[in-house]
Amino acid sequence: MIRNLIKFVRELGTNVLKSIAFYPVLLAFAFFIIALLILKIENLEFIDAIKQELPFLFISDYETARAILTTFIGGIISLTVFSFSMVMVVLNQASSNFSPRLLPNLVSNKKHQIILGVYIGTLLYFIFILIALGAEGVESNSIGLSTMLAAIFGVVCVGLFVYFIHNISIAIQINNIIDRIYTSSSKSLEKAYKKQQDKIALRHSDSAGFTPVLSNKTGYFSGFYVSLMAENLKSNGFQFNIVPYLNQHIYKGDVIAEVSENLSDEEEKALLFCFTISTNRHDGDEGISGLIKLSEIAVKAMSPGINDPGTAIEAIVKIGKLLYKTVAFANATSHKLENKNLIIVTHNISVDELLRIIIQPIRFYAKEDCLVLFQLIKSLQYVLRNPKISIDNKHSLETELTNLKFDIQGNIKNKVDQKKLLEAF
Repeated sequence: MIRNLIKFVRELGTNVLKSIAFYPVLLAFAFFIIALLILKIENLEFIDAIKQELPFLFISDYETARAILTTFIGGIISLTVFSFSMVMVVLNQASSNFSPRLLPNLVSNKKHQIILGVYIGTLLYFIFILIALGAEGVESNSIGLSTMLAAIFGVVCVGLFVYFIHNISIAIQINNIIDRIYTSSSKSLEKAYKKQQDKIALRHSDSAGFTPVLSNKTGYFSGFYVSLMAENLKSNGFQFNIVPYLNQHIYKGDVIAEVSENLSDEEEKALLFCFTISTNRHDGDEGISGLIKLSEIAVKAMSPGINDPGTAIEAIVKIGKLLYKTVAFANATSHKLENKNLIIVTHNISVDELLRIIIQPIRFYAKEDCLVLFQLIKSLQYVLRNPKISIDNKHSLETELTNLKFDIQGNIKNKVDQKKLLEAF
């Protein structure tokens, strides 16, 4: 029961934080609380003293206050509608020109969510104060502070609108999108590499004689959480081999784990409970998601409708830097749970598979473009220079370079251009 609750809270928290409505709802509630507090302290002695000292800052006329609030309500509604109509146009452009997989990150941009939250919260504040001012028995000296704050909030919204226009124009530029994906993915890889150093790297994880455990769901493998394991699984001296790599697609009935001992039905069910299977491969830029997005940007840029080799080259440069970090990872790592006999072996995506997913589509779509092919050669050669690369990973990269050479020989018809590209090898 407790484990079910922990998993539910974990998944709910993840979904709530990723929701576009999270910050707007939070800020709208905060503004509602502010409105209540302002109405409570409006007639306190120290507020009255401030009003007497600075009367030019506080409106004492009911009709003037009402007119100001009504005007601001109409203006903020217009700002909100215009701002997020613009967002929809920008998202449509990004989907058409770059990749539909970029939309979740653009939609969930925290800055845009906060601006939307301030708009909605300010509207809620205006409406609540306007209702309070219209209540029977409201005195003229009880509206000054709330109206002054309403004017300040209105000016803030205008400032946020200017900032929003500036920010959205920057966010949609493809070089900034590529930089953001690269930065996020790079931090994720560095964090994962440091975490892997605390584990034992395995060249090959030997699972001969292990019992396979089949997946009960179809989707993308998002993680295995030891904290959700039952105590009997932790203390029985089992070794679990987690077969899929992060973000790998698995079907119901595929082998998702291998266990050193036979498990009862209840134990197998408890083990499967620890796996998180997502329907969305592209949540965030962790794992290989960032590399896939960069690859899709490069492929889209080389399509006949777009034909933008500059964008493809920029994406390939960043792919090379990320691959440089990726090839240093061990194919499998072993981790023994502290104070327990439990051993868990996890797997990373193989470089062969990674090159098939990331580089092969670019090779295919850019096989007739000398500029892009040259940068692809240089990027793969840069990855080969990583001193921590294993023999197997080095062989995979050399094979990919050989495939690239075949593509150049078969598709670049100009002999001079072909010769220059082959010299790059």
